[in-house]
Amino acid sequence: MANYAKSLTKLIEEFAKLPGIGPKSAERLALHVLKGSLDQAKGLALAIVKAKQSLGYCKICNNLSEAQTCPVCQDYRRDKSTICVVGEPKDVLAIEKSGAYHGVYHVLLGLVSPLDGVKPEDLKIRELLHRIKQNQIKEVIVATDSDADGETTALYLGKLIKPLGVKISRIACGIPAGGNLEYADQATLGKALEGRREI
Repeated sequence: MANYAKSLTKLIEEFAKLPGIGPKSAERLALHVLKGSLDQAKGLALAIVKAKQSLGYCKICNNLSEAQTCPVCQDYRRDKSTICVVGEPKDVLAIEKSGAYHGVYHVLLGLVSPLDGVKPEDLKIRELLHRIKQNQIKEVIVATDSDADGETTALYLGKLIKPLGVKISRIACGIPAGGNLEYADQATLGKALEGRREI
């Protein structure tokens, strides 16, 4: 790294820890923050700290929430008989942007990944099965990524849910093989949800 002041070097290093941020991007972000006013820098820092302190997981679906239950679970207009299962809260945001889905969610907080040592019991699968059994669920839509971990998770969920007599489907074409939900555009996600198929 260039011969920067220690505080600037530290700021660049912290930005570089963020996903998708390489050394050049981290440098640009750090210099951008320094170019702004002290109030803007304090605003950014305060927003990060506030979000970290006030956000937790919804007690029903595991989505990010400031309250015990998230806005989706609180919304009486949502179709509570359909659950869309995703890996992470960022996937809920991506699907919500599509405007094509009006049911509720269940966030697994990860995907089954044997190579990374993530086993089914490490995820919120037991809670999903409890929700299906306790509520009048008609359909479970598995909307995990279409990579190896997402497919492994979908197949595992299919084996557990099918015997419960609930329709289980997988989002269809539109998401490229090996692609991630967070990078898909709204129209693609909308089509993927509309064209879901039974597992």
